[in-house]
Amino acid sequence: MVLNFTKFYSIPVLPKRKNNLNKFSTYIVLNNQNNQLALQWKHQPYLQRNLKLYGENHQEFSNLFYNEDKGIDIANFWRKVAFDESQLIADWEPSNKTKLAYEHLASYFEEKCYWAAKDLCKERKSNSWEEYLFIARLLVYNPLKVKEILVKYNSQIANLDTYITTTLTNYIKSSAEVSRFSRWRLLYKKSDKELIEALKVFGIIEPEISLIIFARKYFKQVYLINKVKNPSRTTGKKWIAPDEDDFLKSAECYNAEKMLPTAPHEVFANSTKVTAKQIQDWMEICIKALETYPISILPKFSLDAFQVGEFEAKSELQVTEIEWEKISNAEETREQGFLANQVNSILSEKLQSMKLGDRKILLLYYGFELNQKQLADRLGIHQSTISRYLTKSTIKLLETVAGVSQPQKWVKQYVEGWLESEYQAPIHSDLIQAALVSAIKKLANEERKILQLYYGDHMDEIKIASQLEINLNEIATRLTKARNQLQDKLMNEINIWIKEYLEKWLGNYYKSLIKLVLKNEAKSGNKELEPEDKISLVEMYIQNQSY
Repeated sequence: MVLNFTKFYSIPVLPKRKNNLNKFSTYIVLNNQNNQLALQWKHQPYLQRNLKLYGENHQEFSNLFYNEDKGIDIANFWRKVAFDESQLIADWEPSNKTKLAYEHLASYFEEKCYWAAKDLCKERKSNSWEEYLFIARLLVYNPLKVKEILVKYNSQIANLDTYITTTLTNYIKSSAEVSRFSRWRLLYKKSDKELIEALKVFGIIEPEISLIIFARKYFKQVYLINKVKNPSRTTGKKWIAPDEDDFLKSAECYNAEKMLPTAPHEVFANSTKVTAKQIQDWMEICIKALETYPISILPKFSLDAFQVGEFEAKSELQVTEIEWEKISNAEETREQGFLANQVNSILSEKLQSMKLGDRKILLLYYGFELNQKQLADRLGIHQSTISRYLTKSTIKLLETVAGVSQPQKWVKQYVEGWLESEYQAPIHSDLIQAALVSAIKKLANEERKILQLYYGDHMDEIKIASQLEINLNEIATRLTKARNQLQDKLMNEINIWIKEYLEKWLGNYYKSLIKLVLKNEAKSGNKELEPEDKISLVEMYIQNQSY
């Protein structure tokens, strides 16, 4: 649904902020309630924590903070903190106190943005209230610009509230007259990471977020060629709004690419073709989300530059585009999330029951990181024998881990349950779900299409057979085949995870053991040992533990 304003009297009412805590730690959010736009205040917890910190430790601030009539004085307090050239930081103060001071000021100035935009919209009988508000907020959330403005402030002429409101009004007029800003440029320039963050705050959830991000990818391509790079457009002029043809071509590109294995899983899982109207609505939602989420409109800047007066704002073009980077690095997840905690004690017990010679080889290989050739030379045996010893020992330990996790007992049920409940919107940060998404992309096109229709569109087998012109029995057979393939691929992945887990566990186990033995030796007052002496000492410790 596209939200817009058509008359100045449709501007929603801004709720009052009840206390100083809210006045310096909240920002405006636009929500759609019963098909009407409503304004709300959203809290920034870290700003609230900083206010309470100063209230507890700074006497002057405390006196102001707990007096509800002193809002403007609190703003002047943060102005002084932001302008503090000495940058002396008390023990209790955060290291980024200057940055936080500017954010407190931006929060306080949010109301001034609203009233400046609203009054100007009435004065001009304009329907550009949303754009006016965005222009004003873009200013107050730019610390570089705010510093330049506050440097010129003279308390003898006007109070801070009046000065900021007047400045915002003039800034909006100037920017609107020269068409400096374009909501379509905002949509085009922001990275996927920023947009995803803004959409989440705006209330959009998966799988729609992935559909929107995929749609914007093709809209950007079409818009760049048809409008931004159009020879008829003068360089430096405002980016014009797209037309129906732009949205139509974007939809055509979206529908053509959505079936490819490179498309996000959420996009492929929905077989319905998108329309030009859907693309347009999605792009409007993106703009609304970006305009109403302060962090998304913040420019990149260096706080260090404040101290020397070199205001060098970093271009937003330096923000790295993150396209489809959904699966997180999961080293810790592999250890803590997948395998049960009892594995540690069971593996330790298994090691203790192994032959002393096997344990020494594991110690030298994983603890002291000797390679197989070094082990063979040290022990006076052939390298192939070392390899067999290591393989035999790790297989025993792998069997121990597999016996605890028992994937063969739950994988089938897990895959079937996941297809039924989470196929359309998988959690990519979950290691197992990410593996299943990857496995689906590797299936044959026929199996992928059947899964899409059956689990994505919830179509029954009879309709699938009719649509694909395939025998009904063949549909059932291919569904079973696809599920079995997913189960097999997941089992293979689990076996890889178990092996990786064991390799890391053995390294950590023996390195901790070495550290413990050498620490005890150091306590006895002995001098620093040579590498060979360290090995002998730990080997002796293992041997004594065997008795």
